[in-house]
Amino acid sequence: MTDPVFEMVDGTKLLVDLQQVNAIVTSFSGCLVPAEIACRVTNGLVEKFGCVFARIWLMEPERTALKLVASSGLYQRTDGFFARVPVGAFKVGKIAQNQIPFLSNQLAAESWVLDREWAISHGIQGFAGYPLIVDGDSIGVLAVFSQAEMLPEFLEILQSLCTATTIGLAAALRYQQEKLAWRSATAVTPQPVPLSEQIATVLKPTQLALVGTERALPTPLHNLFVRAAAVLSQLPCHHSRLTYQSDRSCLEAVIAGGSPTEIVTAFDPIKLEALCLGGTVTIQPRADRSMLRVVLTVIFAPNSVGGCVNLRCRSSLLQMAFSHQIELAGLSIAPIANPALPLITDDRSLVTFTPYLIWIATDDRIPPQARAKIDLSINPIELRSTVDAILRGESGNITTTPNLESPPLSEREREIINLLCAGLRDRDIAARLIVSESTVKFHINNILTKLKAKTRFQALYQAMIKGLV
Repeated sequence: MTDPVFEMVDGTKLLVDLQQVNAIVTSFSGCLVPAEIACRVTNGLVEKFGCVFARIWLMEPERTALKLVASSGLYQRTDGFFARVPVGAFKVGKIAQNQIPFLSNQLAAESWVLDREWAISHGIQGFAGYPLIVDGDSIGVLAVFSQAEMLPEFLEILQSLCTATTIGLAAALRYQQEKLAWRSATAVTPQPVPLSEQIATVLKPTQLALVGTERALPTPLHNLFVRAAAVLSQLPCHHSRLTYQSDRSCLEAVIAGGSPTEIVTAFDPIKLEALCLGGTVTIQPRADRSMLRVVLTVIFAPNSVGGCVNLRCRSSLLQMAFSHQIELAGLSIAPIANPALPLITDDRSLVTFTPYLIWIATDDRIPPQARAKIDLSINPIELRSTVDAILRGESGNITTTPNLESPPLSEREREIINLLCAGLRDRDIAARLIVSESTVKFHINNILTKLKAKTRFQALYQAMIKGLV
């Protein structure tokens, strides 16, 4: 018979461990520097779980080796013997190659250990390694060493931590790559090619019409239009038009032929990126359904006069989305938190930081300190107006309603939301689960309803904060 006291102790330890994981994840929320995220994770493992030391390696661009980027505890240098580990070599390289978590409590007896005397002299028994995986590819490895024996359940705790760490690292790596690409493009091309010319080149032989005076757009918006043109170039596009207005730009296209379902699916990544940048993608069929009209619209604040706000989001994805919105609104993010400035946040621990609280509403529980609430559907002009109103002493109309629990996701719905989080398209999810694409869309609609989300991006964020992915 199972001892109920033993069960209670185990359950209590699991709860405490998960709280410690949450504290570590919170420590790197909003950070967009991969090495800094890795350092906060390894520091947290040493401080909160009593590990002798912890390390994180990240995959190098050529994907042949791992680079040590963070080391905490007994060893804090990152330039030693294991500073660079070939994929498939040693235990760390094999974990990256085979993507299999590993735990041992007899480190000195393991055949792959190079220096057994070192393990014995430091009293190190436990070793656990976990791959960091994004969309089926390893982007790094986390490893921890301990003097105490590690329970097999510790791998489950590491899984929870590694899932959140991987999401944060993936977002930070993408951000760093985009920033590096932008800097490289700026250095190589002092006079950038106008957007209309780039789109016309991508869409050849489709004729592009330019309406309005062309203007330089922020780099994220410029790149969004080019990527949308690349999608259109793979479809039977018969007409396109780029329009500039004082506060927005639009790329319109008419598609004749092809599967409407495949066309809509092809634009899913563009829809998600447009949402992050305060834009929209609409796809409208003609009455006879012989053609589809696709319109990408982005809005920006015209003639902005500057201004500064605090931004602190619990999720790095949300931090990135609102960072773009703030830039497009003609505002900047304060490098150091300042209580005299408006604070845009979804972190309840910060609600008393400033009298100018702008709450990112992910559910109906709005803090009473909030002066205004916003969500991912806000565009840059509305964001700028909200900030200006708060600084004038005005308040938004905030009403609160009882917090109703959302119905739980089914096992299949949780499986699909995890695949969406990994970046898979509907057709890829259907192929992996061996179901039809319409079945996948049916489950996604159910997920949106249960999570009270209007878009897939909002659903992914809700799933993250609820611990579903």
